[in-house]
Amino acid sequence: MASNSVSVPSSSHIRRHDTLLIVDDEPAFVELLAEHLGASGFRILKAADGHEALQVLKRQIPDLMLIDLQMPRLTGLEVVEVLARQDRLPPTIVMSAYGSLDTALQAVRLGALDFLSKPFRLAEAELKVRLALEKARSVAKPSAAPTATPTSDAEETDTGVFIPSSRIFYGMVGQSAPMLALFKQIERIARFGSTVLITGESGTGKELVARALHQASPRARGPFVAVNCGAIPPNLLESELFGHVRGAFTDASADRKGIFEEASGGTLFLDEIVDLPVNLQVKLLRVLQEGEVRRLGSNKPVAVDVRVAAASAINPRQKVRENQFREDLYYRLSVIELVVPPLRERREDISILVEHIVERTNGKLGTKVQNVAPAALARLQGWQWPGNVRELQNVIEQACVMAEGNTITGDLIQVGRPIEVPVPIKVEVASPETLSIPMAVEATERSLIVAALLRTGGNRTHAAELLAISPRNLQYKIKQYSIDSPAPVGRPPRPGA
Repeated sequence: MASNSVSVPSSSHIRRHDTLLIVDDEPAFVELLAEHLGASGFRILKAADGHEALQVLKRQIPDLMLIDLQMPRLTGLEVVEVLARQDRLPPTIVMSAYGSLDTALQAVRLGALDFLSKPFRLAEAELKVRLALEKARSVAKPSAAPTATPTSDAEETDTGVFIPSSRIFYGMVGQSAPMLALFKQIERIARFGSTVLITGESGTGKELVARALHQASPRARGPFVAVNCGAIPPNLLESELFGHVRGAFTDASADRKGIFEEASGGTLFLDEIVDLPVNLQVKLLRVLQEGEVRRLGSNKPVAVDVRVAAASAINPRQKVRENQFREDLYYRLSVIELVVPPLRERREDISILVEHIVERTNGKLGTKVQNVAPAALARLQGWQWPGNVRELQNVIEQACVMAEGNTITGDLIQVGRPIEVPVPIKVEVASPETLSIPMAVEATERSLIVAALLRTGGNRTHAAELLAISPRNLQYKIKQYSIDSPAPVGRPPRPGA
């Protein structure tokens, strides 16, 4: 960025010493922008992330906020959404270095006045600030000013962090008692480095819980690495987790870090932990106890500083009883256990989840849905949601795409449909002399995957449910077998398709 001469509104229309709050996780950028705007007569407040911004906003009301969209712990869009919901959003300009125009426009729809695409000239930023201040004063809305104390639909936790109990918490949406209790648990334990076991049905958002733990913790500036233990072939999993040295196996042409080393200083999320092979369970236990890994083919330990969050849709205790999961590893992982409630136990969240999903779908796909008819909401409230929030997201996305106007009507809610009678799948098997059992198994597996994708119109989440495997495992197998699946309902076609 460089300062250039640009015509700006007359200073007679701008008060000197207007207060600006700059929110960004890049200290050098904040200092550069603060120095330029401070020299132009503005009073500057600073915040390093969304949570710190909410703290500042409780103490002081800025005349304008400049906030980056992409930040750890709490994104700029989430801050804008929280404040807009509570009618406390000050005049705001959002900034983004990622070319995410859709996200910037979503922030504007929520109430932000304008957006800046990084990199930008300092003079351009100053011009935008002055124009935004003029616009804010011309349409001044006193109720938008943030208050100095939390409102009745929010609470202050023992960590001093302002949690918006009415809407969103680190990307998770909920206002029901089970979700507020979960949010409070996350906020309380995030500061500690203990391992966490997250359990809950498929589709409840276990990875979101792990990300929230990471973003709310002192490790937020470190990496967050997620791996599905059931989606990686067992013969490759050890190398993926712990790394290898050159010559450890045939294709090991160079030393390679494992996922534990890549996550050092941050958080490692091990999804479907019960799928971890027994021989690797022993090695994982050793890593958790000793804080060091040994790459495949090496006896030299490498120290790692990783917080592990593991998750499972199946209660690990059941696997322990079946002698498929080590009891000592279970106790080591479950130092703290978080249970994510299924959607049927938090039905009061369905309406705000629908609103949130519609908003995101409009921004992602360009749909124009503004309303959900009472009949549609009644159908949504009455469904049991075996696929939980993931299923709800698919249903709403499909309804947004199929809506002819700006309203989701009851007939667009495709839940509770009669179960289709499966069409028998015939697998052609060649003569025993030319086809081995492993090849026959692969042929059968490929045929089942193709049939499931065709039956679901390319919806990989639903196909995975039919196949009784995880979506990530299905994704791996589609790539393994080079299967060209149809484009799923509700998503744009792939470039070049």
